[in-house]
Amino acid sequence: MKKGEVYEGYIEDFDFPNKGSLYIEDRKVTVKEALPGQKIRFSISKKKTGMAEGRLLEVLERSELEDIEPLCSYFGICGGCAYQNLSYKNQLRFKEDMVKKLIDKALPGHSYEWEGIIPSPVQNAYRNKMEFTFGDAYKDGPLALGLHKKGSFHDIVSVCEKSGCVIINSDWRKIVQFTLTFFSERNVPYYHRMKHEGILRNLVVRQSAATGEFLINLVTSTQWKEYGFDEKAMLNEYVNGLVSLEKNGELTEGGSIAGILYTENDTLGDVVKSDRTTCLYGKDYITEEVIGLKFKISPFSFFQTNTKGCEVLYEKAREYIYNTESEMNNPSGKVVFDLYSGTGTIAQMMAPASKRVIGIEIVEEAVEAARENARLNGLTNCEFIAGDVLKAIDLVSDKPDLIIVDPPRDGINPKALDKILDFGVKQIVYISCKPTSLARDLKIMNEKGYKLVKACCVDQFPFTRNVETVVLLGRKFTEDIEYGYVDYEPSDDIVIKGSATYSEIKQWIMENYGIKVSSLYVAQIKDKLGFEKRDNYNLGADGHRVPVCPKEKEEAIIEAFKHFKML
Repeated sequence: MKKGEVYEGYIEDFDFPNKGSLYIEDRKVTVKEALPGQKIRFSISKKKTGMAEGRLLEVLERSELEDIEPLCSYFGICGGCAYQNLSYKNQLRFKEDMVKKLIDKALPGHSYEWEGIIPSPVQNAYRNKMEFTFGDAYKDGPLALGLHKKGSFHDIVSVCEKSGCVIINSDWRKIVQFTLTFFSERNVPYYHRMKHEGILRNLVVRQSAATGEFLINLVTSTQWKEYGFDEKAMLNEYVNGLVSLEKNGELTEGGSIAGILYTENDTLGDVVKSDRTTCLYGKDYITEEVIGLKFKISPFSFFQTNTKGCEVLYEKAREYIYNTESEMNNPSGKVVFDLYSGTGTIAQMMAPASKRVIGIEIVEEAVEAARENARLNGLTNCEFIAGDVLKAIDLVSDKPDLIIVDPPRDGINPKALDKILDFGVKQIVYISCKPTSLARDLKIMNEKGYKLVKACCVDQFPFTRNVETVVLLGRKFTEDIEYGYVDYEPSDDIVIKGSATYSEIKQWIMENYGIKVSSLYVAQIKDKLGFEKRDNYNLGADGHRVPVCPKEKEEAIIEAFKHFKML
């Protein structure tokens, strides 16, 4: 096998988020964008010890998963939706299998309750926020406004022409298309990310599912004068044109324009960032409603991008936290930490059943919005702190009874995770938008004393590779026999359903966990769980210090008991 060689084969396996794999000459080859069951033609792009990477050239035979025709005319060109040719049933099955596989690989041999995947209540036109980019469709081509072309950093696909992007409605497409036409006719150049020259950068659109109101934010550089444009006159004309869409009845799906903003951004990086933001028309926020709570959404504050799916996600999180409806509606006296709290959605959801809720979020604008939202909802027991969780958590004098984390895509900073786990709370609810980050953090949390109790997926992103995951973790056994959410507690009523010799138990643990345990440790855990055992086991002579079974080995022994049906 050499770099550049071309092969054909059937994709046998798939890893999140987009890596198909097959074996050529006993070497595993991963090929991005290939689906299980597809027969593909590919070239070798990288060769490593025992494995290789391939570049997809052609799909020769479709997978059984590909059971519908794409709904979007830009499918295969746009780098957004990847599963337009999969029925929603197959999308859900595919995502569920990938997440479950990641968790099981991170926690081999662990038992937990898997609750499957919950579908999004809406599959089309579900987005409440989109960031569109100005550029050109090809080098030196006409101005484009849309999403990045698949596999390209530079080329932009204007996804609001023709029938248009299906994850937004026709009102969005009219706003985007008007913007593109307006600036194209006036020959305003886009900002070239490599040369750092030009004006137009992004158009960020948000819409409230509750009110239908749009918040439109035009993002540009400050280079208007260099190109001979009157910035103020141009922006006034643009605003008047957008407003006329509503006044002339062209927004036919219930949309109305709440505010039009203008953001100056001279950052060299390809990010939407505000050096200065000005409200050109209306107000600088929209109001959203989730689970009976109202939220003011400002231009740069985080909010889940699928409002109806967000309600399902947070209902599932609340279900993991509360055992009964009465517990949900009555203050429990608990102090709750909501880490990476965004605009405070989860914190306010927890507030009615908590003594105090403390949210920590690094984006100051989101924190201000969270405080305003708490006032809007009449909640007086919420406090929001602006800062990095790693540092800000040290500023809180309260000790939490429960911790909820909803971190960014990269997961939790390892140092911050150590501080979170040091609180020793009995329950942690982890909401994740990137399963690979979750799997990494679950492994660390397990090693440091937390067991995965239950988990499920919530699909908030139909047609895309992304999926949310919600997990409940409980603290494992501690040396003073204090229990959180675990499967086994000491009891005088334990019934031994099966049996195994000590040798069989130790051999099973070695084969499945690769660790050695002593008969003494097995005896200690039997005693801890209330098993009967013979009197002649060496429990240590008077004055002799008997080693205590480490937590890792204790868990392995318990899993062995379960395997042999002793529990």
